[in-house]
Amino acid sequence: MNLSIIVPVYNSAKILKALIKKIKKNLKTKNYEIIFINDASLDNSWNEIKKISKKNKKVKGINLSENFGQHSAIFAGLKYAKGKKIITMDDDLQHPPESIEDIVSKLNKYDLCYTIYLKRKHTFWKRSVSWVNNIFSSLLFDKPIHIYLSSFRGFNRKLLNKIVKDRNSIVFIDGLLLKYAKKICTIKVRHKKRFSGDSNYKLKNFFSLWFDMISNYHFYPIRIGSFIGLFSKIIILLIRILSRKNKVVQYRIKETSF
Repeated sequence: MNLSIIVPVYNSAKILKALIKKIKKNLKTKNYEIIFINDASLDNSWNEIKKISKKNKKVKGINLSENFGQHSAIFAGLKYAKGKKIITMDDDLQHPPESIEDIVSKLNKYDLCYTIYLKRKHTFWKRSVSWVNNIFSSLLFDKPIHIYLSSFRGFNRKLLNKIVKDRNSIVFIDGLLLKYAKKICTIKVRHKKRFSGDSNYKLKNFFSLWFDMISNYHFYPIRIGSFIGLFSKIIILLIRILSRKNKVVQYRIKETSF
C-alpha cells in the first residue's frame, strides 16, 4: 500500500462523497486507502461511511463509541493504516486534496511535512487559539519557529511505527510527531472555505488539548513554571476577547429586536 489517508469525521455525512471524489481525482497512485474515523457523530455519518465502504473497497471505516476528539480519532486510524506514507486531513474540504501529492513527494526526503495556509479561512477565534497552540508547542517540544502546526500533514511509515508504540495515556498527535521526527519541512497550500455548516471544533476542545499538552508532554520540565504563567495570561486574554465579542452580539440582537 503506497498511501493511507486518515480522516476524522464528526457530523459530516453530507460531505464525505464529495471529499472522496476530490481525493480520487487528484491522486497519481491507485494504490491507496481512505480511513474514515467516526468520532461519535450525531448525524448519519457512520451509516454513510458503511454505505460508501461497501461500494468502494478503498474506503474503510472505524466507529468510536464516544466523542474522543480529533487527535484520538486520528490515532485510532493510524493503528489500521497500511500505507508507506500517511496523510491526515480534515473532513470539511478546507484542506485541498490537490495538495496531497505535493506533501507525498516531500516525504521522499523528510520524515514529516506540515502545510502552511496561504490565506486562512478560519474564524478569528480559531486563528487566535491556533496561534496560541503553536506557541505552546514551541515551548514544550522545541518546535522550530518556522514550523506551523496543521492537521493537514504527512509523514512516513517509519515515523508512524514509532508513534503508535508510544505509551503516553493522552494522545497529542503533533507532540508525538515532533518527539520522533528528525527531518521536518513545510509546504504552502490554499485554505478553502468550508463545504457546508460551521466548525465542529469548539473552544473547550482547545482548552482540553492545552491541558493535556502541559500535563503529559512536557519534555523540558524546567520550563513549566514560566509556561503556566504564560498560559494563564493567554487564557485571561482570550476570555476577555470572547466576553467582549459576546456582549457586542447581545447588544446588536437587542437593538434589532425593536
